[in-house]
Amino acid sequence: MSIIEKAVERLDRLKQAAREPDGEQQPAAVVVESARAPSPSAAAAPAAAPKGDRLAKPEQVIRTAEAAAPAADDAPKAARAVGRSIRIDLERLAARGFVTPDQPRSSIAEEFRIIKRPLLRNATDAGPAAIESGNLIMITSALPGEGKTFNAINLAISMAMELDYTVLLVDADVSRPSVLRELGLPAQRGLMDVLSGEVPDLGDVMLRTNIDKLSILPAGMPHQRATELLASEAMTSMLAQMAQRYSDRIIVFDSPPVLVTTESRVLATHMGQVVIVVEAERTTHAHVRQALATVDSCPVRLMVLNKSRERAVGGYYGYGYGYGYGQTPETRPEAA
Repeated sequence: MSIIEKAVERLDRLKQAAREPDGEQQPAAVVVESARAPSPSAAAAPAAAPKGDRLAKPEQVIRTAEAAAPAADDAPKAARAVGRSIRIDLERLAARGFVTPDQPRSSIAEEFRIIKRPLLRNATDAGPAAIESGNLIMITSALPGEGKTFNAINLAISMAMELDYTVLLVDADVSRPSVLRELGLPAQRGLMDVLSGEVPDLGDVMLRTNIDKLSILPAGMPHQRATELLASEAMTSMLAQMAQRYSDRIIVFDSPPVLVTTESRVLATHMGQVVIVVEAERTTHAHVRQALATVDSCPVRLMVLNKSRERAVGGYYGYGYGYGYGQTPETRPEAA
């Protein structure tokens, strides 16, 4: 047989091997071959025909397609669902004297509308009056039991009821976390677990709530080096991420009392605004002055008078208004 005849015969065999009759499935041998994991060299090599043959074998085509398809575990992390949803019992919350979105005209809702207004203005002012990190707001007190968590939760819910803002409530009282307890929810992983490296991503511990535009970051598990973690570069980076990722986000921190822990003093260095809750007829002037001195690194420091038995003179419908430096609006009496 001549060289030409041999070449024609070889070409006919290749065409026959590559041809697949209409309506038939792939041969069983090819299916078995396609199920095998591609070798490293096969996955890395381009889909080129082997030398001497112009047509790639069917199993080689299948291998190439498998190597190109991304595995399910390789999907981008951002595309995966982050955080979890929780449900807050609004009836229980309202019965305990908190602001709830289904009762927008309650007396407590009116009081916190007044309290939140200058905070929102400071958080959003632009130009020469802009406050650096103004959307980071720390709620604290001089001593335990003055109602800081009550005020932090109410401010966060009231701000979330605004049309133009989303709110993240952070339980930063890492030694005695109480935000979830006050909301009737079990303890969860949170801030400390992210800072310590136990949880790799902030989104994994953020909780979405049934209150529109309100999310919660729990304190997480107690940690011996909580102060150092709050003062770490990881915390600085996290705060920058939380503050800058969404321009309409207000972040409210429930912080420990400033006169009994060091965590709140460290946290205050990152804040744009600090609100000190003062219990009426209990907190002394000396304690208030000392508390203000511990957070003097913050550009804006405001106060709220809590558990007052009297209403401010000239209040609108009996509620105090127009506070700022040196003025103290009231909130409803609240148990420690």
